[in-house]
Amino acid sequence: MLEDGVADPVQPDPRVIVFDTTLRDGEQSPGATLTSDEKLEVADALVELGIDVMEAGFPAASPGDFEAVRAIAGRVKGVTVAGLARCNESDIERAAMAVKSAENSRIHTFIATSDIHLEHKLRMTRPEVLKRVDHMVRFAKRFTSDVEFSAEDATRSDWAFLAQVFGTAIAAGATTINVPDTVGYTSPVEYAALMEFLTANVPDVERAVISVHCHDDLGMATANTLAAVRAGARQVEVTMNGIGERAGNTSLEEVVMALATRGDQFGGGMTRIRKEKLVPVSRLVSTLTGVPVQPNKAIVGANAFAHEAGIHQDGMLKERTTYEIMNPADVGWEGTRLVLGKHSGRAGFRNTLQEIGIRLDEDQLNEAYQRFLALADRKKAVTAADLVALVSDQLEVADDPLQLIRWNASIGSGGPATGSVVVSRDGEELSGDGLGNGAVNALFQAIDAAVAIPCELEEYHVEAVTPGEDAQGQVRLRIRSGEHVFTGHGLATDVIEASARAYLAALSKVIQGDSTAMIAGPVSAVSRWT
Repeated sequence: MLEDGVADPVQPDPRVIVFDTTLRDGEQSPGATLTSDEKLEVADALVELGIDVMEAGFPAASPGDFEAVRAIAGRVKGVTVAGLARCNESDIERAAMAVKSAENSRIHTFIATSDIHLEHKLRMTRPEVLKRVDHMVRFAKRFTSDVEFSAEDATRSDWAFLAQVFGTAIAAGATTINVPDTVGYTSPVEYAALMEFLTANVPDVERAVISVHCHDDLGMATANTLAAVRAGARQVEVTMNGIGERAGNTSLEEVVMALATRGDQFGGGMTRIRKEKLVPVSRLVSTLTGVPVQPNKAIVGANAFAHEAGIHQDGMLKERTTYEIMNPADVGWEGTRLVLGKHSGRAGFRNTLQEIGIRLDEDQLNEAYQRFLALADRKKAVTAADLVALVSDQLEVADDPLQLIRWNASIGSGGPATGSVVVSRDGEELSGDGLGNGAVNALFQAIDAAVAIPCELEEYHVEAVTPGEDAQGQVRLRIRSGEHVFTGHGLATDVIEASARAYLAALSKVIQGDSTAMIAGPVSAVSRWT
């Protein structure tokens, strides 16, 4: 520290300081309010993640916020705890009281500098703002040596005036100067130029860390932040999952992984974030705030490392780096997901079958793949459970003499259901119609009319193979023909079709004489529906 109380020059350092404001700016997302216990849980997770500075809240905002910041300050170790304060003595005193028990404390004070804010919100002149900055930064320095000053709406401020403001803050003792893009207005080229201008024109700028805080109103928060880092900024203010006011803040995970993956493009910048904890912390924040992470969100979205297209799956199976620039395990995912859907190719389909222990010969694989495509056209995604059921059903019905060709069933109020089928028996097409007290009953009557095999239904069971409204329906049933009992299994996204397939599978066994049990003695009639 120099004799006049101004900080020593900041030494060049390739490390980028991660200032996390999830608990302050992030919590300002509509509906994302956390309880005190939840804030402590997130704070612990952020410490484990490896952030450098934690903005724990805005102590003057409410008694609850003050207590939360004070609790966090007394709890966490190994990080700097910051409290936000407007440029007035009351706010700064509250922030100082809240963070005073922290291992490392910071007061983060701010005032707007754009003409639109000065005229319409603050009703202050530029000289008045300069005087306020000087007084309040000096006042904050009475409580801690670590003071950060932010010029709210910096990117819409006059650059020459902004340089004066930051010069005043540094002269008063600010150790970090923050250049917020408060309303997400700037662009990467413009923001980088602003960093260069400030570096060249702010008096004694080398005595402070230049920080950047971007909002995502135009979808450029991460790009703007990285452009600023490349231009010399050494602190990034971010939130987990990019939560925050309006369109949100710069995403912590995006900046961290951009620096880790393409650091050469951003001045060799690096962070001390434990990348493998990104996904777990993301999930925690999403769960506690109730703000979901969009599936296609970079790094932490459910689809970030998922591949459905056949071309992509084929490349991934040959060499992961064909379509992935990061290893999913490095950020906390279990691994790459090859999602089976209608765009998947044979390579991904075969690989998934092998992973779940199913081995098919080439003919079986070709048939299974066609059945899979038909299923994928009706389902958003095909799960491993779907495949097991689909292939099991295929192997069961492959040689059945009875095959379902077409079916129709209808039901309405005030009358019986009707059903009609076209069935193939050893290559010959048979048709039948039926009436019943339900769609499945009517379809079974139609099958009876078509194949003319006497039997009684003893047991009928239906279940969903997988959860969700587009789950496949799996039907298992048992019929009795004479003294023999036969079972059948059917699978389809429509439970009525699954029922018809199960019934035909059981009747096929009647034809083939493949009974599951021999019943001695007289056989009592069993109603089709009990």
